[in-house]
Amino acid sequence: MELRHLRYFVAVADAGSLTVAAEQTLHTSQPSLSRQIRDLEDEVGTPLLTRRARGVDLTPAGRAFLDRARSVLSQVEAAGEAARRVAGPAKPCFTMGFLTGHELTWMPEALRILRDELPNIDVMISSQYSPLLAEGLSKGKIDAAFLRRERALPDLAFRLLVKEPLIVILPTDHRLAALKAISPRDLAGEIFVIVSRTAPVLRAVIDNYLKRSGINITPAHEADHVTMGISLIMSTRGVGLLPAYTQNFLPASVTSRPLKGITPTVDLVLGYRKANQSPILKLLLSRLDELVASVSKTPDKTPSATTKS
Repeated sequence: MELRHLRYFVAVADAGSLTVAAEQTLHTSQPSLSRQIRDLEDEVGTPLLTRRARGVDLTPAGRAFLDRARSVLSQVEAAGEAARRVAGPAKPCFTMGFLTGHELTWMPEALRILRDELPNIDVMISSQYSPLLAEGLSKGKIDAAFLRRERALPDLAFRLLVKEPLIVILPTDHRLAALKAISPRDLAGEIFVIVSRTAPVLRAVIDNYLKRSGINITPAHEADHVTMGISLIMSTRGVGLLPAYTQNFLPASVTSRPLKGITPTVDLVLGYRKANQSPILKLLLSRLDELVASVSKTPDKTPSATTKS
């Protein structure tokens, strides 16, 4: 097993399609990618993907393997960065954390703002669950993080970036996909996929919304992250509620619909430790309005609501 096998597998899992991953992410041929994935499955000893006419689904073994593959690649990247820092001249280092999936939207503009004024800095990136990012902030391992407003953390400060509306995620050929918008009562009786307690803030928003709507829904499956949620929705032909940024990762076999009525939202914030005196952090905070405005202008990644600080 080689690192390229892990990179290929993660790319296919994120794209939900061998063809899309080959053409848009890995820039290789689809037959070659298929052979690499088969080699990986042979090495692991079990199927990791279920091939379908419109893409691929992760098997239960594939979902378990995906988390660990991401972890391995993250550790390899961190090891390389550590070696380069030791070998190269000392530079100011700034660590940014991202709630998994938000790198696509926020990282390019955040890096541009920092490097416009401070080109000679090393920026480290950490992609994790929101509670782990908050823990990293508290311990001083992360300087600033794009995360949820985690509770019971008095040493942290949060600045609101956007209020992300929740949307319904469902298979493209699901009967509810014929609707322009979906009401809570439409979800009753459906196989419901919900986020797990690894995302406590988002889980609370969804639970409160269903409770206010008066709909009695017993979740059939829990997902630890967006990719797993999409995979479960595809494989079980269920439905789920996820933040709107999820639309950036949907394969062709899955679509989204807005909710009718007053749409629930979940805050995305920039978090940092109050005692952190980093001048790089101060620069980022001073240009936060510019960051939000820049992201708002990016096609297909527009925040739904912003606040000035």
